Amino acid sequence: MAKVAFLGLGVMGYPMAGHLAADGHDVTVYNRTTAKAEKWVGEHGGSVAKTPAAAAVGQDIVFACVGNDDDLRQLTTGDDGAFSTMKSGAVFVDHTTASANIARELADVASSAGFSFIDAPVSGGQAGAENGVLTVMCGGDADAYARVEPVIMCFAQASRLMGGAGAGQLTKMVNQICIAGLVQGLSEGINFAQQAGLDAKAVVDVISKGAAGSWQMANRGHTMVDDKFDFGFAVDWMRKDLGICIEEAGRNGADISVAKTVDGYYEEVQKMGGGRWDTSSLIRRLNKG
Repeated sequence: MAKVAFLGLGVMGYPMAGHLAADGHDVTVYNRTTAKAEKWVGEHGGSVAKTPAAAAVGQDIVFACVGNDDDLRQLTTGDDGAFSTMKSGAVFVDHTTASANIARELADVASSAGFSFIDAPVSGGQAGAENGVLTVMCGGDADAYARVEPVIMCFAQASRLMGGAGAGQLTKMVNQICIAGLVQGLSEGINFAQQAGLDAKAVVDVISKGAAGSWQMANRGHTMVDDKFDFGFAVDWMRKDLGICIEEAGRNGADISVAKTVDGYYEEVQKMGGGRWDTSSLIRRLNKG
């Protein structure tokens, strides 16, 4: 069993760290709100660290899951950052959805200091984290990845090394681009069914068995019909992710015009007060009239 730390106990990190403890790993946790870390220890055991640097001392693997590039940089190389105390040969595994640039930047810093950095964003949302069935897409050194993969599988149903530093983040961008188009298509389809006077749930049931079927349809189709949008991954976070995609596409020349359009639709949802609604709430802008 590994000696690990987990930094960031949000809606994803809290249950992910719990799976590590349940599988017998020695877990130290850090969270900006110490009371939340203390609550986690009360439920799962382990120990609380007051700073990222203190959490990283002596650990084989340090996991992190925070909000964005700035949060991640502060957590790693800022004051009392984890990178200042990581031991030689350790691995830092970052589950934040962030830019490929910061992944490459931090991988270089880690390598110079004698340890490894793996960018490892996840897909599956809060439910995936709670049920231990996330999909993890990774970038970094192959030997370092091989050492951490069995531990990642404590909270994942699939994990794969996609290439060098930043490849995990680039793969997550592909994931978010695809989701944006799928959710918009599903929103338009359900709205069309409703406008046509059909039983929208029956429509979802039957077409989900054919070529139109998707995870979004199977897991969000009925709740979209019911106008329920409290299922984890929020519009605010999707816009952050799509912003990263749009910036990267500007560099590599990819045409992501649909994703850009859907990002604009999500901005409309935010203006409707839906920043914390889940991403399937795109249908509300079609039903608002």
